[in-house]
Order: sequence, then structure tokens, then C-alpha cells
Amino acid sequence: MSTDDKVSTDDVTTEPSDPDGAMNRVREIDAQLTHVWMVRTFLKHCDEAEDDEDMHEIVRDLYDFILAVGPIDESTDPSTYLKMAKKKLRRLNGATQLYEQIQPEVSAHTNFIMAARSLRLAVDTISRCVSPQ
Repeated sequence: MSTDDKVSTDDVTTEPSDPDGAMNRVREIDAQLTHVWMVRTFLKHCDEAEDDEDMHEIVRDLYDFILAVGPIDESTDPSTYLKMAKKKLRRLNGATQLYEQIQPEVSAHTNFIMAARSLRLAVDTISRCVSPQ
């Protein structure tokens, strides 16, 4: 498809067969999952998480969301993907809020602060993609 065949609406380029930009939203969520994955990996392997049940819960909930939507490929159905993302969004938000709440107690190190910021930015973007205005 050439760029001439694409339709531009509100700064989002969509395919003619995807007028509401659902596949673009799926791609954006998939891109944000790289950040969620890195935060999850950092928290899973940090010494501070070894004996902290809240940290284990956060890691599990982040993984649950990633696993539920899975990586996208050519067979990804945008409506099914977005439906699952919406279903799991509450747990993702909950894990993010819990991490933001306990992060100062876990560690004041810059790595933990930046992990909280990175996770919040990714989850806010995912939320906007799941429920666009």
C-alpha cells in the first residue's frame, strides 16, 4: 500500500480497511509493552524484591497483562486484542499504582524511581489506546 492510500485523521494515519485506527492502537500498545517488560524484568531480578510479596504481585500482574495480549503478528485481530487489553487493564493499572505507592519504601535509588515513571508512562499510553476519546 502506498502512502497515498492511507487516510490521516487527527494525527493518526490509518489503513482504509482500519478506519478507526484499531491496528495502530494495537501497535502502540505492543510498543509500550517493551517498557512494561523491562520494568517487570528489573523488578523481578532486583534484590529488594526477594522477600517482598507486594513486589512479587506487581511482577505477576505485569506479566499477566503481557502474556494475555501477547506479541502481535500478521494474524492479530485488533478487536480481539483490544478487548483482551481492556479486560486486563484494571490489573495493570493496579500493579502500577501499587508500585508507585510502595516504591519509596522499597528503594529511593534512581533506578526504582525511573522504573515507576517508565511504567506510569507506558500504562497511561496503553490506557489511552484501549479507551480512546
